Amino acid sequence: MRLKDLLIEALLSITANKTRTFLTVLGIVIGISSVISLISIGQGAQSSVKSQIGTLGSNLLTVSMNFNRNSLNTSEMLTTDDVKAIEKISLVKAVAPQVSTNTQIVYKGAGVNTQIIGTNDNYDDVRNITIDKGSFISSKDVTSYTKVAVVGPTAAENILGENREPLNETIKIDGIGFKIIGVTKTKGQSGMTNQDNMIYIPISTAQRYLTGNDSISSINIGVISENAMNEAKQQVTLALLKTHNIADSSSANFTVSSQTDVVETISSVSETFTLLLAAIAAISLVVGGIGIMNMMLTNVTERTKEIGLRKAIGASSTDIVVQFLTEAILLTSFGGIIGTLLGVLLSYVLTQFFNIATTVSVSSIVLAVGVSAGIGLVFGFYPAKRAARLDPIQSLRYE
Repeated sequence: MRLKDLLIEALLSITANKTRTFLTVLGIVIGISSVISLISIGQGAQSSVKSQIGTLGSNLLTVSMNFNRNSLNTSEMLTTDDVKAIEKISLVKAVAPQVSTNTQIVYKGAGVNTQIIGTNDNYDDVRNITIDKGSFISSKDVTSYTKVAVVGPTAAENILGENREPLNETIKIDGIGFKIIGVTKTKGQSGMTNQDNMIYIPISTAQRYLTGNDSISSINIGVISENAMNEAKQQVTLALLKTHNIADSSSANFTVSSQTDVVETISSVSETFTLLLAAIAAISLVVGGIGIMNMMLTNVTERTKEIGLRKAIGASSTDIVVQFLTEAILLTSFGGIIGTLLGVLLSYVLTQFFNIATTVSVSSIVLAVGVSAGIGLVFGFYPAKRAARLDPIQSLRYE
C-alpha cells in the first residue's frame, strides 16, 4: 500500500468515531501541554535566578561565617583585621564589609520593617549598585559615624509614600534620625532578597547605634577580573586562615563563595526541580498512551471482518501491523501538536498575566512531539500485532 493511501485510510479510520477519538487524543494533549508548561516554568526559574545573580557582578567574592552568632570567641567573627588582610591582596580591587539587620523604619509616625545594610564607600562599586539621585555613602561618612542613609526605590516608596521626594528627608532607624542622601536605581530581586527594598548606612554608624559591637556579618570583595577569581579566592582563604589562626583549611569556620558557586548550586537545584516537574507531567502521558492502546484494541475488535477481508485479498501481516501503527502514531502526533501549542500558550499566559518566569525551549518541544510519536509506537504495537495474528477465515465469520 502506498504511503498516501495508507495515510488516507488511517485518517478515515480514526475519524469514524469522532467522540472516541477526541477523548483519546485529549489524554495526549493534556500530557504534552503539561510537560512543556512545567518544563518551561523550571527553565524560566533557572534563567531568572541566574540573571538576578548576574546583576551582582561576575567578579564578586563573598565571605561569610559558619558559626553560632552568640559565640564570644573572636576567632568565630569577621573583624576589621580580616578586612585589612584582604585589602593587601593584589588581585583584590575593593573590599566592602557589611553588617545586616532588620529593624523598623519610622517616618512621620508610620513604620515599616526593612533590611538595613551597614557598609562602606566601596559597596556600590563591588555590588554593582547605581545611584539614581544624590550620592552613596562616602569614606568621610564612615570615619565620622555620620547618620546618613541611601535608600532603594521600593524602600523609599514604602516608607515615604509614592509621590514624595526622598532626598534630604529624615527617617528614624531604631529611633535614631538618619538623613537620606541618595536613592539607588531599580535593580530587582536577587535570589530571596529584594535589592530595591534596602537601606544603606555607614558601617561604623550601624555598629555603634544598631548592632552594638564591632563584628562584621560578611565581606564583599571585588576582584580585578573574572579570570582571576579562582586565584583570588584561594588567596583570600589563606589570608583568613592566618587571621583566624586556623592551621587546617578543613577546619575553617568561614566560607568564601563566588557568584559562579552560587549559580552552579542554584542551577543544580533548578535542574532537579525541572526533572521532577517533567516526571510528574509524564505520568499523564502514560495514562494517555494507555487510552491509545484501549482505543486501538477496540478498533481491532470492531474491524475484525475488515482485517479478515484484507488478508483474504492478499494483505500481509506486516501490512496490517503498519496500518494500525500508522493510526496510533497519527493519533498521538495530532495530540502532540495540539498539546505543544497549548503548552506554549499556557507558558505565555503564566508569564504575561501571572508574572511567572517561563522559558520554552526548542528542545522541550522536539522532545514532547517525539515522545508523543513514541507513545503511538509503544502503545499501538500490541493492538497492531493482535490484529495481524487474526485468522482470515475466522475473522470473516466474526459477528
